[in-house]
Amino acid sequence: MENLNKRIAIITGVSHSRGIGAAICRRLAQEGVDIFFTYWNADTNWDLHFKKELKNYNIRCHSIEADLSDPTSVNVIFDQVASQLGIPTILVNNAAVSTQDGYLNLNAKTLDNHYAVNVRAACLLSVEFARRFKEAQLVRGSIINMTSGQAQGPMPCELAYAASKGAISAFTLSLSAELAPLGIAVNALNPGPTDTGWMTPEIKQALTPKFLSGRVGEPEDAANIVAFLTSEEAKWITGQVINAKRGRRISKRLV
Repeated sequence: MENLNKRIAIITGVSHSRGIGAAICRRLAQEGVDIFFTYWNADTNWDLHFKKELKNYNIRCHSIEADLSDPTSVNVIFDQVASQLGIPTILVNNAAVSTQDGYLNLNAKTLDNHYAVNVRAACLLSVEFARRFKEAQLVRGSIINMTSGQAQGPMPCELAYAASKGAISAFTLSLSAELAPLGIAVNALNPGPTDTGWMTPEIKQALTPKFLSGRVGEPEDAANIVAFLTSEEAKWITGQVINAKRGRRISKRLV
């Protein structure tokens, strides 16, 4: 795999050590990519400890606590990245809101909360990334949107989440066509059910037989795919929703 040294990545939603966002940060840092991550409602001094860990890979690393439901956070993030690291060439929209609802409980507030982070923030971050990339006349960039395989099966009792993530899949395809002439690849990744700390032993036991590989997903599985998608070898891949799971999609709410 191409050495990604001297590239700059923004990863959103990096709020705990076992999450997919943290795994992506570690994997890209291993390749020499400078890291800027956002977090929200994390443990005290979480960002300081994690930045210290990442700097052991001899890369630059900065972070910001960002409420992505606030649209003004987008320019704040990019201004901070520009002043501390430079113009980013990788954007991973990993942050997401997910709450249980179902048709009996779904209301406007729940829909708006999911839309604000899962759709609006990801869209605004993506287009601002592209604008600054074009202005800086950079050559090659990557946007990766995390999704959950909404075209693969239903997610009962998570209607707002499923609707918002389905919107991101559609956005990925259309944005990829606009940004291809700039040299920016835009893809979405569905990692499938991943053990980021939310799985109880009972849930993991119930899910494991559903996977052909005999295990549930780990955050590192998703991180490895992100590293590939940002590499030179993947420059011909754009506009894709990559369903990396091994087994059928099962809603964690129903296990």
